[in-house]
Amino acid sequence: MTATEIQQNVQHIFSDYLEQQGHRKTPERFAILSEIYSQDGHFDIERLYVCMKRKKYRVSRATLYNTMDLLLECKLVRKHRFGGTHAQFERAQNYRQHDHLICTNCGKVMEFCDPRIQQIRSTVADVMGFQVSHHALHIYGLCPDCTNEQRTK
Repeated sequence: MTATEIQQNVQHIFSDYLEQQGHRKTPERFAILSEIYSQDGHFDIERLYVCMKRKKYRVSRATLYNTMDLLLECKLVRKHRFGGTHAQFERAQNYRQHDHLICTNCGKVMEFCDPRIQQIRSTVADVMGFQVSHHALHIYGLCPDCTNEQRTK
């Protein structure tokens, strides 16, 4: 799917969700969704707020938090807590399955994908009779930059 097709698809999903739940379809909500799906990787609310302000969007933090709740409910965004005090988010539609390496020193989050994890997930589900909806694997340690920094001390 192209980026444009993904944007159109998530706009449609969000529009249907808002209608079904009796929420208003405001331009601000769709601008937030569009901004999220134009980014790669993880973000927090403050970074999204600053990014949107820089682009001259008139969006409050309250609108961001409220819209993020709606996007989480309709499964267009995933929320993570990687050990820090604030949540990080990432888009959820048409985003390949991946897992995370989290640096315990600087907080950097790196993504990786290994097909063996999918095989393990499938095997465990079959053996346990479990229907998997999704999974999350977080591995904590030091990123290459922090490892090199410690070596030079």
